[in-house]
Amino acid sequence: QVQLVESGGGMVQAGGSLRLSCAASGRTFSNYAMGWFRQAPGKEREFVAGIGWSGDFTMYADSVKGRFSISRDNAKSTVYLQMNSLKPEDTAVYYCAATSRFRRDSEAYDLWGQGTQVTVSS
Repeated sequence: QVQLVESGGGMVQAGGSLRLSCAASGRTFSNYAMGWFRQAPGKEREFVAGIGWSGDFTMYADSVKGRFSISRDNAKSTVYLQMNSLKPEDTAVYYCAATSRFRRDSEAYDLWGQGTQVTVSS
């Protein structure tokens, strides 16, 4: 299996930027499509962005489209989430996840990281 470890979270003011990283170890990283999800206190976990196996295909939640960008480096077994123009409502724990199916629903994802906190102050 693939083990996933997120990093790069932190506290930032509204309008600022952060880049999250998710490093994978174990089986071949390029066998998996990857996704980023987030969960705010008292809310359901929600899809943020996804990227296909080679990085050619991406998809985003409407709430982050134009502000966030997902990318991957298969040579480094790492997926990234560049977050720009951050808003207080982006505050959440962010998780990366791996799937054999390129989907938005969390049920499709088999492997999850431990999460990294992102806090955006107004």
